[in-house]
Amino acid sequence: MAREECKALLGALNKTTACYHHLVLTMGGSADSQNLREALQKTRQKARELAVVTGARLTVVLRDRSLVADERAEFERLWVAFSGCLDLLEADMQRALALGAAFPLHEPRRPLVRTGVAGGSSAVAARALSARSLRHEAEGDLDVVDLPQLEREILQVSEMIDDMEMKVNVPRWTVQARQTAGAELLSSASAGASSTGGMSIQERSGPCDPSKALAATVFSAVLLVAVALALCVAKLS
Repeated sequence: MAREECKALLGALNKTTACYHHLVLTMGGSADSQNLREALQKTRQKARELAVVTGARLTVVLRDRSLVADERAEFERLWVAFSGCLDLLEADMQRALALGAAFPLHEPRRPLVRTGVAGGSSAVAARALSARSLRHEAEGDLDVVDLPQLEREILQVSEMIDDMEMKVNVPRWTVQARQTAGAELLSSASAGASSTGGMSIQERSGPCDPSKALAATVFSAVLLVAVALALCVAKLS
C-alpha cells in the first residue's frame, strides 16, 4: 500500500515538474504573457505541495528499520527519483527568477525574443494541475509581485533538499536501476518499427531506391564523358 501510494505521488510530482519545466522555457519569448506567469505560479505551487507530501511519506518509510531489504531497495529507487525531481524543480525556479527579472511584462519592458512559438500555456498548466481548464484570476502586476515570493520559495526548496538528505542518507551511486538505461525508449522504438515493418520493406524494395538511382546517375555521367571525348578525338584526327 505504501509503495503504490509513493509511486502515485511521485508520478504526479514528475508530471508537474515536467510541465513547469516546459512553461519556464517559454518565458521571455514571443509566447510570454500575463497568463503564462500565472500558470507558472500555480504549477509551481502544485509542485511544491506534492514535493512536501511525497518527501514526508518517503522519509517515514525509509526510516523504518523493520523494512525488508527488497522493499528498502525499491523505496530507495523512488527516493532517488524524488531527489531528481526536486533538483529539476529548484533549477527551473532559479531560471524562472532570472528570466522574470530580465523580461518584466510592465514598464520598463524589454523586447521579447521572437522564438516563433505562439499559443497559450493554459493547456499545459491544466494538465499539471489535473484540471480541465485554467481560470486566470491574477492581478495585472503579478510578474512584479511574484518575484520576491519566488525567491523565498527557492530558498525553501533548497532547505527541503538539505533537510531530507540529513534525515535519510541514500547515496545515489549506491542505488541500482532495475532496467538498463533507455530501455523504455528502445521498447517504444521496437514497437513502432514492428508496426511499420511492412511499409518499410515495401519502401526499400520500391523502384526509387536511392542507391540504384545514384549508380545510374554516375554511369550516365561516365558514358556522356566518354562520348564527348570520342567526338573530340574524331574532330582532331
